[in-house]
Amino acid sequence: MSRDSGERRSRRQLASCNSCGVEWQIMQFPSIKRGSLAFLSVVLLVLLAGLPIFADGNPDIFPLSDIKPGMKGVAYTIISGDKVEKIDLVVIGTLENALGPKQDVVLVQLLGDQADHVGVASGMSGSPVYFNGRLAGALSLKLGQFTKEAIGGMTPIASMLDVQKSSAAPAKATGAPVNSADNRFYEAPAQVALSNFAQSTAAGVGGFLVPIETPLMTAGIFPETLLQFGKQFTSWGMATMAGGSAAPTPEDAMLKPGDMVGMDLIRGDISMSAGCTVTSVIGNNILACGHPLFGLGSVALPLSRAHVLMTLASSANSTKVMSTGGIIGTLTQDRTTAVMGTLGAGPSMIPVDVTLETPAAEKKFHFEVIESPQLTPLLVALSVFNGIVGTPAYGEGSTLQMDSTIDLKGHTPVELEDLFAPIDQPVPTGFFAATEVQAAFTKIYSNPYEQPQVEHVNVRVKALAERRWAMIDGAWVDKTEVHPGERVGVKVLLRPYRGAPFVQEIPVTIPAQISRGALELVVSDADFLNHNVQSLASSSQGQLPGLEELVKVVNRERHNDRVYATLLQSTPTMLVEDKEMPNVPASEISVLNQRQYPGGARVVGHSTAGEWSVDMHQVIAGDHTLTITVK
Repeated sequence: MSRDSGERRSRRQLASCNSCGVEWQIMQFPSIKRGSLAFLSVVLLVLLAGLPIFADGNPDIFPLSDIKPGMKGVAYTIISGDKVEKIDLVVIGTLENALGPKQDVVLVQLLGDQADHVGVASGMSGSPVYFNGRLAGALSLKLGQFTKEAIGGMTPIASMLDVQKSSAAPAKATGAPVNSADNRFYEAPAQVALSNFAQSTAAGVGGFLVPIETPLMTAGIFPETLLQFGKQFTSWGMATMAGGSAAPTPEDAMLKPGDMVGMDLIRGDISMSAGCTVTSVIGNNILACGHPLFGLGSVALPLSRAHVLMTLASSANSTKVMSTGGIIGTLTQDRTTAVMGTLGAGPSMIPVDVTLETPAAEKKFHFEVIESPQLTPLLVALSVFNGIVGTPAYGEGSTLQMDSTIDLKGHTPVELEDLFAPIDQPVPTGFFAATEVQAAFTKIYSNPYEQPQVEHVNVRVKALAERRWAMIDGAWVDKTEVHPGERVGVKVLLRPYRGAPFVQEIPVTIPAQISRGALELVVSDADFLNHNVQSLASSSQGQLPGLEELVKVVNRERHNDRVYATLLQSTPTMLVEDKEMPNVPASEISVLNQRQYPGGARVVGHSTAGEWSVDMHQVIAGDHTLTITVK
């Protein structure tokens, strides 16, 4: 392309973008130099068009105090393609303290054919609003549903710029290790519950201003997955819908107000990204949305360029259908009045590999998820479930054998091994496998010791053709009176699913140093022990020396494909950090509790004299309690 044709193209793009500032245009077209005739031509075009001029990279602000009912302005957004379009609007009035003290909202009505057709659509959040060529704020709220008029709420730009000002302050460190003697959890980041956010914007007359839904674009995610996990995103004000991905281009990072930006949660063989409209571009910083995304405070989410395929009109809720391109930066702030990001490199993400093995084939998926204590466990569970149901050879009725590893930097890997059998309820078997991975992630991320660094997640699931499940139907011992050191055969009656009952023997040796008297012998599944026989696994959070000990405790949790025999005696057990101390005398409990462990030791009213198990290669359920007497 010649220089002349390039400059003509520059002028055409400038003239078509009434929301762009001079500084942005100069940055995009380096062939235009200060002092040149071409530069003067551009300035003249801007002045003639009445466009907002940015001084030192900052937008020319229209103050909230000057906004009056009846004033006419314009909003800029994309309806289809990448073309930013102008939508006329008129001010209805200002709702003072609508979002909280000194958090006002300007009520506006959109005008024109586009407004009549799509109304206030999902994805318009962040659309910049101008009065007399000066930036006043961003569309962020809508009034009710099924309304006959396109009524929206505008977040004032001053409130959005407060996000940028507050983020300039030094952030409180959250990744340093915590002294084990100081039994406190990290202070959670400031969060905004969108349900409370919506309730605080009452507009009267039976209507409420609620945040404009954020389109949550998904690609490669099955309807079954959204059925199981979609409600959790809906509660955050997300409108889940099918999307797509676009090839990255050098122009992706050339954002201007009114463009669409994606905030990626998952990238790879499956993808999930939330979309908002850009309100302003100040240097390398962008402001968007005009309301919170998740309300998580300081975050590190990849920013990508979003492209609008079309805006689907609906009397209930119009929405933009979008795809996302290359990563263009990092979302750093998720606050009440806006989200803020920085253009440049994206943040690191957690690589996840899911392999599903069936008798017919093996299917592998690879993707990355964001690092977020609040979101990562859910996103990993969603991705694992999607990988399980994503193979044509998979079908309900199979038993799933899962072998998973969560690699942590500087620590022992978290290992998860279990079986999952179908149940007679409309819940897919893969859901239980996925939520077990989610539970492990939650334990690791909610630890009070240090910020974990997850290096890799590997999930391998094998589908077994038959339904492997058995219920404990009864248990007995050869004799009820035993001696220390004696071996006893514990018989367990197991009733498999639609199969003949059978007896499994568990060899139990009575400990030589056990106390005389009546003891309980509990024959059970793993779940009963984990929830009813208190141990380190169920009561360790906040009491261990560090993350490494927590990982070891998680790795010691019992497996659901084994039948257990547990011998209990009525003497106290003291749980101290990562150690179990059975049969502790009362005098030692008092000394240990007061002197050595400021966090306090935990005491349970029974002691485990012994635990035995047998691998059954099928899911075991149920429990049975016996009484034996040691002579």
